[in-house]
Amino acid sequence: MHINTSLSSKRLSNNDVAGLRLSTEDIPPHERQEWLRELICREYAHVAITSPAKGAMFQNLAIYPWNNLQLSVIRSSAITIERLPQEPYLHSQDAYFAVILVAGKYLMMQNGREVFLQPGDMTIYDATRQHRIQCPDEFTKLIISIPRARFRDSIAGIDNCTALRIPGSAGAGLIASNFLRSLAGQTGHLKAHEFSTLSDPALDLLTLAVASVRPVDYALSGSRTLAINRIKAFIEQRLGESSINATLIAGSVDLSSRYINSLFADEGTSLMRYVWKRRLENCRKDMLDPVHAGHRLSDIAYRWGFNDLSHFSRAFKQQYGCSPRELRHVETLQHQQPP
Repeated sequence: MHINTSLSSKRLSNNDVAGLRLSTEDIPPHERQEWLRELICREYAHVAITSPAKGAMFQNLAIYPWNNLQLSVIRSSAITIERLPQEPYLHSQDAYFAVILVAGKYLMMQNGREVFLQPGDMTIYDATRQHRIQCPDEFTKLIISIPRARFRDSIAGIDNCTALRIPGSAGAGLIASNFLRSLAGQTGHLKAHEFSTLSDPALDLLTLAVASVRPVDYALSGSRTLAINRIKAFIEQRLGESSINATLIAGSVDLSSRYINSLFADEGTSLMRYVWKRRLENCRKDMLDPVHAGHRLSDIAYRWGFNDLSHFSRAFKQQYGCSPRELRHVETLQHQQPP
């Protein structure tokens, strides 16, 4: 069975915030479970689903691409979702999911931990690892999909933070939960560039909230955490300088190149690969921002430290699967389409 998008989905374009709405509304009741399973496997993770026998199952989703994040607003009948360890996943789904419960009950299990959420609470889980989600009644939730590398760059010890309850009643959890729920409720009143600009603050607040419940004995030592954060802060300050290199960075933060690369090896990368990735991310962000619509691609590349346009184009295509020119062309066509 394939998802019948002509019956079940429509493109959202509310004041230029582009999204996709999918619903079981026009799907025959006896086909809904398989339709939903295919949808979840395509958009989130490869899972099995079950639904209580009483009543017809339903699910309504609105999915918003959000720079390199994704925001989903989901309202659903009772459901159980399970990802088994032997099942494969797509490379594009190599992500962490942050869940913010808006209404209903939500039980999630991963890594031997079990978390029960009340409305306003949050948790995170690794989409690629075995997990089980149980919602015994109708519920509404938000999901923020965060690429693995991006979240690991934001917070050390992230794998020790899955399936932990982040209370939405006080502190960083309250601030992050209120921000994200308010934002989701305002997608119909935001311009595309406003929505895009809010992705980084949203990730910052999520990072702060997750750090507030992180176990004190997570693997990466405090001294190494401080060191890599200091290096990343220096890189961000000088990212637009084409002359930045490993020797300059090591001398400026007063650490050896060998030690610095050992820090980045803990995160599955190297120092200069991290620099290139951050430059490409900033280039892509500017290319998608309507504020920079009139800027030449070469100007954007030079602004973020590239001085060889051929190398920039090759690296960009390797990272994102399309050339800078192709991305700009697709974005232009989308904005030209009538609402």
